[in-house]
Amino acid sequence: MENNFVTAINCMDGRVQKPVMDFAIAKFGADYVDIVTEAGPDNILSENKDIDTIESIKKRVLISVEKHESKVIIIAGHHDCAGNPVEKEMHYKHIRESVENIKKWNFDVEVCGVWVDESWGVQLI
Repeated sequence: MENNFVTAINCMDGRVQKPVMDFAIAKFGADYVDIVTEAGPDNILSENKDIDTIESIKKRVLISVEKHESKVIIIAGHHDCAGNPVEKEMHYKHIRESVENIKKWNFDVEVCGVWVDESWGVQLI
């Protein structure tokens, strides 16, 4: 039996782990979700400034893609984020920019962004 993996680059905030995992399972048929966490990763990956942290994220995502054969990378942003305390519209901008920057890593996978709202619902951006 083949195991299907999805990789989620998510905030370290524990409130968003389960909603993003549930979304990945429902949307992409994942059996497992590898989670790479940072505080405010949508901001980190959109700005492309903190090279050490970005390389750390990329290294962990690569393990998921190579060893678990993950076919999808999700970058998540969320309401009430302490690591990226900006308005929803700015999160959307950061998420979209993060998707584009992750695509430049040239992994042969789908890359998408999601927003976790104040009710912990997840929407594809």
